[in-house]
Amino acid sequence: MSFIDALRASGSGLTAQSLRMKLIAGNLANRHTTRTPEGGPYRRRDPVFAALPQGRNFHEMLRAQQEGGLIEVEAVDIIEDNREPIYRYDPDHPDADENGRVALPNISLSEEMVNMISATRSFEANVAAIKATKNMVNKALEIGR
Repeated sequence: MSFIDALRASGSGLTAQSLRMKLIAGNLANRHTTRTPEGGPYRRRDPVFAALPQGRNFHEMLRAQQEGGLIEVEAVDIIEDNREPIYRYDPDHPDADENGRVALPNISLSEEMVNMISATRSFEANVAAIKATKNMVNKALEIGR
């Protein structure tokens, strides 16, 4: 395992958690959006991550597998939540139906905040791994002097 491989694995984690935080921020920003271009209320979005062997070509992937290799994380899809919207009685709302009910996104503020804290902690862990790798490189260079 090289230092570059370790940095690449941690970097993929940073990228993945950054995407997750952007999606959470979008979910929070659209908590009250009742009308979208697709029709109906906004639906919360979540990333789907997959662990992939490190490498840009077949040879690198095979080598990573043989060495018990490092794994990179990658967002393979972004899914929309299928939960039913929350209906609230508000007959004066422009998106109210004939019964005066408005369909609101089924987005829980507390659930999104827990997800944001989790994403932040994962991001911080990857930053710490990068710092540790950097320190190892510096120590290796000092030994080589």
